[in-house]
Amino acid sequence: MLSRGCTAKSTRSYRFTPCKHGLCISATALLIAAASPGATAQTGAAAAAPQARTAAGPPARRPPLLFKEEWKQNEKGDEHAATQDSVGNPNLELKLYGATGKDLQITGKAGDENNPIHIWSGNCTSPCALALRDKTSFADLTGLARIRWNSKMSGFHQIRPIVKLADGTWLIGDRTDGSSTRDWIVSEFTPADVRWMKLDIARVVTTGNLLEKVDLSKVDEIGFADLMPGSGHGPGGWVDVAQIEVYARALPRSSSQ
Repeated sequence: MLSRGCTAKSTRSYRFTPCKHGLCISATALLIAAASPGATAQTGAAAAAPQARTAAGPPARRPPLLFKEEWKQNEKGDEHAATQDSVGNPNLELKLYGATGKDLQITGKAGDENNPIHIWSGNCTSPCALALRDKTSFADLTGLARIRWNSKMSGFHQIRPIVKLADGTWLIGDRTDGSSTRDWIVSEFTPADVRWMKLDIARVVTTGNLLEKVDLSKVDEIGFADLMPGSGHGPGGWVDVAQIEVYARALPRSSSQ
C-alpha cells in the first residue's frame, strides 16, 4: 500500500511540477535570455550584410572588345613583308621593332583555318617585335582586361606580350605562348596577372629585373615579341601569329596623342 501510495504521489508530483511555484516560467525566461544575445547578433549581422555589399561595390565586369586584327593579304596571296597595308582594321597602326623587324612577313589565306593569314618571323635574324596602336584610344589593361591570339610555333620559339605605356616605357611579360608546333592554338590571358620587365625596344631585349609594380591603366601600343632569331623557311625556329584581339576599356586620345 505504501509503495503504491508513494508511486501515486510521485506520479502526481511529476504531472504538476511544471506548474508549481513558477519554476517552469523562470527556467523558460532564463532560456530566452540566454538565446537573446545570439538572436540579436544574427539580426545585426543580417542588417550589416547589405551595407557591406554596398560598400564593396558591384562585381568586376569584363570590358568589351577594343580592337581585333585578322591581317589582310595582297592580291597575289603570297608571302611578303608586313606593312601598314597588311592591317585590315582601319583604326590600327602597325609598328615593327628590332634590327630585322622589317623582315616580318605576311602569309596565309583568308578563311583557311589550317593556314589563316598570319605574321611569320622566320626571316628575322635577330629578336623582333610587332605592336598595334589604336589611333583614337589608349587601352586600360587593368582588372579583367584580356588579350587573345591565335599562334603556332616551330622549334623552341615562343611569343611574349609587349606593351608601350603612355609615358613611352616599354614592357615585356613573363607570359609565353608556344605550346604547339603541330597546330594553331587560340590562347587568352589577363595582363593584370602577368609579371613585367622593361624592354629595350630597339634591340628587343629585356633589361633589369622583374618589376614589383606596373601601371597598365593607360597603354599606347600592344603586341608580341619573339626573342629568338628565326631559322628561315622550313622546320627550325619561328613564330606564326594570326588574329589578335584586345578586350579593354578605351581611353580617348587627345588630338596631340
